[in-house]
Amino acid sequence: MKFIIKHEIRGRLRIHVVQGRMTCAQADTLCWFLEKQEYVTDAKVYERTADAVICYKGDREEIIAVLKGFSYEKTEAPENVLASSGRELNSTYREKLITKVILHYGGKFIVPYPIRKVWMALKAMRYIWIGIRCLAKRKIEVPVLDAAAIGVSVFRGDFNTAGSVMFLLGVGELLEEWTHKKSVGDLARSMSLNVKKVWLKKGNQEVLVHASQIQPGDVAVVHMGNVIPFDGEVCAGEGMVNQASLTGESLPVQKEKGKTVYAGTVLEEGELEILVKAVSGCTRFEKIVTMIEDSEKLKSALESKAEHLADRLVPYTLAGTGIVGLVTRNAAKTLSVLMVDFSCALKLAMPIAVLSAIREAGQRGITVKGGKYLEAVAEADTIVFDKTGTLTKAKPTVKDVVAFGDYPEDEALRIAACLEEHFPHSMAKAVVDAAKKRKLYHEEMHSKVEYVVAHGISSYIEEKKVVIGSSHFVFEDEKCSVRPEKQELFEALPSEYSHLYLAVDGELTAVICIEDPLREEAADMVRQLKAEGISKVVMMTGDSERTAASIARRVGVDEYYAEVLPEDKARFVENEKASGKKVIMIGDGINDSPALSAADAGIAISDGAEIAREIADITIAADDLRELVTLKRLSNELMKRINRNYRSIVGINSGLIGLGVGGVIRPTTSALLHNTSTIAISLKSMQNLLPETEQI
Repeated sequence: MKFIIKHEIRGRLRIHVVQGRMTCAQADTLCWFLEKQEYVTDAKVYERTADAVICYKGDREEIIAVLKGFSYEKTEAPENVLASSGRELNSTYREKLITKVILHYGGKFIVPYPIRKVWMALKAMRYIWIGIRCLAKRKIEVPVLDAAAIGVSVFRGDFNTAGSVMFLLGVGELLEEWTHKKSVGDLARSMSLNVKKVWLKKGNQEVLVHASQIQPGDVAVVHMGNVIPFDGEVCAGEGMVNQASLTGESLPVQKEKGKTVYAGTVLEEGELEILVKAVSGCTRFEKIVTMIEDSEKLKSALESKAEHLADRLVPYTLAGTGIVGLVTRNAAKTLSVLMVDFSCALKLAMPIAVLSAIREAGQRGITVKGGKYLEAVAEADTIVFDKTGTLTKAKPTVKDVVAFGDYPEDEALRIAACLEEHFPHSMAKAVVDAAKKRKLYHEEMHSKVEYVVAHGISSYIEEKKVVIGSSHFVFEDEKCSVRPEKQELFEALPSEYSHLYLAVDGELTAVICIEDPLREEAADMVRQLKAEGISKVVMMTGDSERTAASIARRVGVDEYYAEVLPEDKARFVENEKASGKKVIMIGDGINDSPALSAADAGIAISDGAEIAREIADITIAADDLRELVTLKRLSNELMKRINRNYRSIVGINSGLIGLGVGGVIRPTTSALLHNTSTIAISLKSMQNLLPETEQI
């Protein structure tokens, strides 16, 4: 590829691609190619100017060499990337808007007035017909008001006013549709399937491979708590599948041999072997878009209030028009009232404000599934944190392996990793990573693995039962014991670490000591949340009382609960809600799912368990918990903007009605100012709520 470097600073390049007009598909392909380079941190491609901005780390010469070697012919971006990028959408609506403006204003100079009169009269029939249909349904809503304003203008021969009203209404509709589709698309993309590794069934073994290696006809194995990576048919096993991302239905569906499963749904219970039918992600994206667009439950209460208020105000506007007409006997003053209504601005500006806030959250790495959850965050006064992987770092590390049985340290760690790699949890990842560092590779040497939520894992190796998990699970549930001669060693285990207990054939084999350090930003994050309106911060963990007390003291939470089960977390959330509190729950594991579902707004950590992300209403990146503060500030600012919009709409339109009735301004001017203010408020609502440079 030929290109020119237009601007350069350390770690950032702006280039111009030397070619003719860049298509949207080409821009998407180049952007996808750049983003998948490991040393590229961010990339933006602008198809209109054929420019690209690349942020990178490492050697400059590497990025230059990659750019030189790039070609559209040799690079094949995934189908779902091209189909769902949103670039074509923006281009289409941008052209529609420009065309509408040119036709409206250009037509005044080119088209003779008699022809324009006929054309506007024909256009007016569309709005009048919509109003008549609304009346036929015995509803007096916004379309009736629009039809009356346009119809009266045409009847009076004031085609300029009618044309201006129709033009501004059309621009408003176009902006609303554009913003809605863009916001929905951004949201759907963030919810779309992003699976990197898949368990592939080869003979009697499961092999972990990259998702790109899977082809139709392969058999993929999905363990409990994981996302189903592809559309397919169950060929073995049975389980309960959460299909909320596709259907909106929260209750899991039973799947067994012969049943169809869909990419992106989550296996809540059991284990499935799936015959892969399709590997493309386009279908899932389209299904998510449909679900979001059809889902009224995702609308905030304020959005719904605005829509209903807009329609309820129409009869009063019509009544006011009639009263002014009877009192003044002046057509111009009467028409001034009809040309100004509160409903149009209310119905347009409020949804745009919410959708724009969702879009802005997405730009900051925060996925929000609906406006109601931003409203819940703004109103929340209680926040509940899981500890492990949430308040503590997402990547705990194994510090020591203490052997108690016949297996040496390395062999004990090998067995533990063999079991833990099947299930998504930060502690499990720590064990698997530790085994890799010691180069303890293994083939599957166990029977079917059973995961006991919030407790541990059990399986069989050479007909011996193997369990790994919490102290409660290993010693109380499984009745395992410690050799008498090892009792002193057991009591001397370092207290500063979290412990995973491994037992074989009823006897403790090893204890894996895991360091789970507190996130550096945790205490500051809690302090800032309280400054933003959170009155009660709670931590709940399945860890020991000693560990929980230490973390709680350092973080600065108001309350903490140790050695709790998943149902205990959910019960606490429900009790808080019953007492009149608005509750946010934040977690990352399978065991957090009941509480995430129960909360007014459930927030999952992005690198946590797939089921947690699927059930959660909001997902944040795992890099910095202060994104919660960003989310809270964004939600608070959205509520302030909506309230400002209410005041602006009422104030501006009341003033215009007063000026019209007083004879200060003509109906044409009144309509122009009303519609212009509506567009202005809507455009203002599309602006970012937080400064671009704000660093939390």
